[in-house]
This record gives sequence, C-alpha cells and structure tokens, in this order.
Amino acid sequence: MYDLTWKQKASRRAEVPEVQGPLTPERLENIFSGCADYESRWIDFGLTGKVGVYVCWLDGTVSAVQVSEELIRPLTEQLRAAGVESEEQCMARILTGGVYRCAIHRRGTLGDLVCDLSHGHCALVFGGCRAALSFELRMDKTRAIEQPSLEKSLKGAKDSFSEILRVNTALVRQRLSTPALKLTESSVGRMTHTRVAILSVDGLADPALISELAGRLDRLDLDALLALGPLEHRLADAPNSPFPQLLHTERPDRFAQWLMEGKVGLLVDGLPVGLALPASLSDFMRVTEDSCSHWMAASCLTLLRYGALLLSLLLPAVYVAVAMYHQEMIPTRLLLSIIRSEQEIPFPTALEVLGMLGAFSLLQEAGLRLPNPVGDTVSIIGALIVGQAAVEASLVSPLAIIVVAISGICCYALPSQDLAAALRLCRLALLLGAIWAGLYGVGLLLCLLLLHLSSLDNFGANYTAPLSGGRPGALRRLLLRTPERGSQGERAK
Repeated sequence: MYDLTWKQKASRRAEVPEVQGPLTPERLENIFSGCADYESRWIDFGLTGKVGVYVCWLDGTVSAVQVSEELIRPLTEQLRAAGVESEEQCMARILTGGVYRCAIHRRGTLGDLVCDLSHGHCALVFGGCRAALSFELRMDKTRAIEQPSLEKSLKGAKDSFSEILRVNTALVRQRLSTPALKLTESSVGRMTHTRVAILSVDGLADPALISELAGRLDRLDLDALLALGPLEHRLADAPNSPFPQLLHTERPDRFAQWLMEGKVGLLVDGLPVGLALPASLSDFMRVTEDSCSHWMAASCLTLLRYGALLLSLLLPAVYVAVAMYHQEMIPTRLLLSIIRSEQEIPFPTALEVLGMLGAFSLLQEAGLRLPNPVGDTVSIIGALIVGQAAVEASLVSPLAIIVVAISGICCYALPSQDLAAALRLCRLALLLGAIWAGLYGVGLLLCLLLLHLSSLDNFGANYTAPLSGGRPGALRRLLLRTPERGSQGERAK
C-alpha cells in the first residue's frame, strides 16, 4: 500500500494544511493537531476574570524565558488591566505598552498567524474579535558569526553570513549604513514559507531588475526551499547551461561590494550564503582582495587567473590532439622524450588522459566527502603512492600525469568553484573532440562554446560582458587595473 514507485514519488505533491476559516483558538488547535511541540494556555488578563487571552507558540522555536518574562508576566499584572472590560480594550492596552516588546504585529487572517507561529513567533489570540497579536521571540541559540570557510579573507573582514536572515541583513547594514539600502521580503515554499530578502541600493540598481526578480520569486512553485539548488535553477534564464548564472558568497563585505556595483542581492532564511545578479563571466573571475592590492599586483594576478582558466580548459585536449594527430608540431627532442615514455605503456594516449582525469575527479570527490583528516590522507595516498606506483608499473606515462595535474591545479586557482565545475565538463567535451578530429575538433567545439556563452542572457545582461559591449579597450579594462588618482595627484595638479 505504501510502496510507491519513483514515478509516483516524483509526481506526488505535498499537501498543504488548510488555513482558511475564522481566527479562533479552536481553529488553531485543529490546524496544529498532531504537533507535539504546539504549546498553548489561557491567561486571565490582569487576573480580573473579565478578559481571557489565548497564548500559543511552538516549543523550541521561541524562547521560553522571553515568553514568561515579556508576555505572560505583564499580562497578569493587575495594574495593567485597570479599566479593561473587553477584548478590544485589551488589545489596545497591549498595543500601547502592555507588554515588554518593541515590535508587535496585528494579524487579522488565519494564514498570516500560522505563518508567524511557524517562524518563531508567539501569538495572543482574541477569539471574540477574530484578531491576534504576534511577537517575534526567536531562540537565541544560533551559530555564532564565524570566519569564512570557503572564501579566504587576506585583507578584508573576517566575518561570514549565518543561517538567520535578520543577522545577515544586519551584517550588510553594518557595511552600507544608508537609507538608500532598500530591503523587501517575500516567502517561497508552499510548506516551508521560507523568507527571502531582496536587497538593493536605491539609485544604483535598476528598478526593472528588482521588479523582475520579485515577480520570479512570486511565481516559484516549490513545496520547500531548503537549499540553493532549486532556487538558482528556477531563477536562471538558461537552466540547462552548465555555467553558473548567479553569484554567491559567504562574505558580507563582498556582498555589499556587489550591491554598490548596481547588482541586486538575495538572502534566504536558513542559508548562510548571499546571492547577487545579474552575473557575467568576468564576475566569477574577480576576488575582493583585488581592490586591496596594488594595481600592478592585482593586474598580474588577474592575468594569472585567466591563464589558469585557459590551461585548465585546453591543456588536456591540446596534448591529446597533438600527440595523436599533429606530431609534426612537437619539437624533435620533446617528441623523442614522449616516444620513449610511451613505448612501454599498453594504453593509447587518449585512454591515458581520460583515465587520469577520472581518477583525479574521484580523488577530489573523496577528499570533499570524507572528514578532513581522512580526506587529506586519501588525497596524499592517491596523489603520491598510487600515482607513483602507476608510473613505475608502466600503466601511465609521466607526461600524462603532469598534464592532468596542471589542469587540475589550474581549476583550483579559479575564484568560483561553480565555474570550475562547468569548465571540467567543457574540458571533457574538448578532450572527446580532440580524440575525434584532433585540433580541428577542438577548434569546432571552442567555436560552439563561444557561441553558447555569447548567447547567454542573465536578467537582461549578456554573460560575456563587458567584451560583448563593442567598446574599445574592454579587454584591457577586464584584465588590467589602472592606478587610482589619490589626493597627492590632485595636489600636484
């Protein structure tokens, strides 16, 4: 009866509880029936016996100490109930300072109140007037703000985003202390109602872009938003493309820098990552430390990163194409060295490189999935012991290992690992093209890759910008930084 096939599981939709009806305590208890963490109690306002208040919350999502000290204790003080004869007067007394909370939300619909309770609110329900007052009393036991674990900070700030949305918005506010920083919130997920915040700087971001992003978020049809994957896939203009189309970071300073460049930011409650759009290929090749370094050093590092991109993408394919079809392009001494190293190898060059790329990917995946001490051990054993044993056993040539290792190291030099993953797929395609038709196959697939990149649009911006803008000097501005004029230059003038 309960054994479902994978097709039935894929087509089954989550059933959203019905939240229609009057806003009464009985309706709330019916909705949260079967929820062992649903807590409620009746409070006699001022202990006068005239007005009863229904207090409810979800245990574990709110602070029990705050519920007792900031809600229940003030509600039972007799002085606060002087002159209160009805529920309307009780609500008015609470709204004018009857409890110790700075933020109070009045709810008139059952759906809004259920959403508040699910997000860590405590509610005072007045069944007679079909209304409720909601107070945010989240638990304080959250992960502390830590240093970035994936994006190393050399000269910048050492804090990173956390899983609490309001903490993340506060970190951005610390960098951009201006009312021009606008923030609008929405909810995504039919079951989770995950809060999503759209951030932009007024006057810098395009209002049409903000409206387009808000419209796409409202049109999302998801049961739950628990990871970035479904959100990125549905917001992207070309979801079938392997290239990333949304910038993401765990550093608030980098996120604020993107906002100052006119981009629109996205923060999701429960995820310690910030998203920004529109994104271009050049955005994935930049790091925050470029603005902290001297312009000469930053330019050299930028050139080095783009060189690593080309080596990671082309080196295995070019090596296989030249070794299989175009030996006349190899210098004589190097060709003789390659021939000597390949004499005792039982496998062709193409199979060597394919096997080494597969082994390198397996080692990388094992190092990521295993715990840190075990992962480091596996990487060392695979790189040194197994690689050296394979060379001594004449299973692979040393030159093939060098080519694959250089290509893999160049992938690690890229700032965005999402871009590195896309390049690994393109590298495999180019390698297959090299096996098929040599350098002609590599050239054909490169043309198709450039055509694909130039046809990508990301929220109205071209993916290859600024190179696609037709402006002279775009390549120079992309690769080289120019010295900034300081106060000394102005005084010299």
